[in-house]
Amino acid sequence: MAADPPVFTVTINAAPDKVWPLVGNLDRQGEWSPKPYRVEWDSGEPNAVGSTFRSIGWLPQDKEHVMEGVVKVNEPMKIFEVTTHDNKDEWTNRYEVAGSGSQTVVKKTVIWPPMTGLKAAIRAAIFTVFVNRGMNKGLELLKQKAEATA
Repeated sequence: MAADPPVFTVTINAAPDKVWPLVGNLDRQGEWSPKPYRVEWDSGEPNAVGSTFRSIGWLPQDKEHVMEGVVKVNEPMKIFEVTTHDNKDEWTNRYEVAGSGSQTVVKKTVIWPPMTGLKAAIRAAIFTVFVNRGMNKGLELLKQKAEATA
């Protein structure tokens, strides 16, 4: 049985219209990434469904890791989802934004390639030790950035 994908959540003291531009725009996600991250657009209008891009970001073994991606969902003020792949795996990052008044909750779901057995256990351990902390730190930086503009 495959494990549920990891979900990371942050509550931000800012209205959704202050949070969404940071979440629903790949060019701005580097502003709140705990590690260097940038995007180069290959085709289509930036951030539009179907647009393709190349992301360059930090991994423990590769400080300039390149992935190719496509915007899968862009429902303004609600959901932004991209799927990326390198020569090994495909990953999906889904952001769900829900606001009420001056507060916004951002939920990030990471959908990883299916694995079972020992490979799945190793990946879960790596996520626990290395990745979860970075994901939470990124969302904390998003919170700080959005609240500074509120």
